[in-house]
Amino acid sequence: MKLDSQNLADLAVGAAFLGTGGGGDPYIGRQMVEICLSEGLEVDLVDPDSLRDDDFVIPTAMMGAPTVLVEKVPSGEEAVHSLKRLELRLGRRATHTMPIEVGGINSTIPLVVGARLGLPIVDADGMGRAFPHLEMETFGVYGVPGCPMVVSNEWGDSAVIETTDNRVMEWLSRGVAIRMGGAAYIAEYAMCGADVKRTAVPRTLSLAIRIGRMLRDAKANHQNPFDALLGLLPDTLYHYGRIIFAGKIADMRRETRNGFSLGTARIDGLGRWTGLMEIEIQNENLIARVNGEVRAIVPDLICIMDSETAEPITTENLRYGQRVTVMAVSVPEIMRTPEALAVFGPSCFGLKEPYVKIEELPA
Repeated sequence: MKLDSQNLADLAVGAAFLGTGGGGDPYIGRQMVEICLSEGLEVDLVDPDSLRDDDFVIPTAMMGAPTVLVEKVPSGEEAVHSLKRLELRLGRRATHTMPIEVGGINSTIPLVVGARLGLPIVDADGMGRAFPHLEMETFGVYGVPGCPMVVSNEWGDSAVIETTDNRVMEWLSRGVAIRMGGAAYIAEYAMCGADVKRTAVPRTLSLAIRIGRMLRDAKANHQNPFDALLGLLPDTLYHYGRIIFAGKIADMRRETRNGFSLGTARIDGLGRWTGLMEIEIQNENLIARVNGEVRAIVPDLICIMDSETAEPITTENLRYGQRVTVMAVSVPEIMRTPEALAVFGPSCFGLKEPYVKIEELPA
C-alpha cells in the first residue's frame, strides 16, 4: 500500500485511538510525513506475511515524555540517524523499518524513516498500543533482544546502548533521553523477517487507517461514530470494546518526572453516567476506576475521546472542562499470555489490582 495524505489523516486518528492516550501527538508525526510526500518521496506499507525470513528489519521510534514534544518538535532526521548508526554498528543494511508501537507519533516516525531512506515499512508493531517502557514489547516477550540500540537527538549526537537485558536497556537509554532534553529518537530490536512474523502484532497500521476512516465516514453520514467503531472491532484482533464512562474532566493533574508524563484525570459523570471516574496515567492510560471500582486495566486499551467529535485525545492534550467518552477495548491474545503480562501487566506499573479482561469486568 502506498500511503497518501488521506491515509495519513486517518492513520493519525486511528493511532491516537489505539495508543490509549500515549505515543505523542500524532499531528506532529503526520506533518513530518506530509513533508516527505510533498518532496515526492513514497511511503510504502507492506504486509508482515510478505517478508522473507532473512529480511532485516530495524524498528524506529521516539522515546521520552510526550509532553516534551509540545515544545521540542523533531525534524524527522533524528530517527534516520539512529537507524544508520545501528546499521554501522551491526555491519548490515536494513531492508525494512517498522514501528515499536502503534500509538501517536510512533506510528509515523517509521514512515518518515522509510520515506527518507527508501525502505518499506512493515504493517505491524511490538506493542499493539503504546507503553511507556522499551522492554514492554512483544518482540522482547518472545525472545528478540532490544540491543544493541541507538539513541539520537536533534543535533546528531548519539549513544549506542548494549546490554544483555531489555529492562537494563530501558533504564540506561531513559537516562540518555533525559540528558537529551526528555525526548530522543531510537533504533532497536533489529530482527529478521521470521522473528517479525513470530513476535509482532500484525497489521496495526492498516487497522489504524481503517479506524480513522470509519470515524470520518460515520460523521460524514451523520451516524453515531462510537457505535460504528464498536461495530468494527469484532472483525479485528481487538475483538471487543464498550463505552465505560462519559462526563466532564473535573481535574487534570500531570507532571514530567524521570522521563515520563505522570498524572491522574478525574471525570465527573454526566447523563446516565454517575459518580467519578479516575484514570491513572504514565504516558498512557493505565487503569480506569469508577468510585474506586476497576472498569478497565492495562494492557487493555483505555481510550478517552471527545464526546462531540469522537476524536481520540492524547494524555498531553487532556484539559479541564472537556466533555469526554471513555471506551475500553480488548488487546490481541498475543498480549494476554502469562509471558506478556509478566512484562506489561498491571504489576509492572506498580498497580495492586490484578489483570482482568474487560469482557469479565462489570459494565
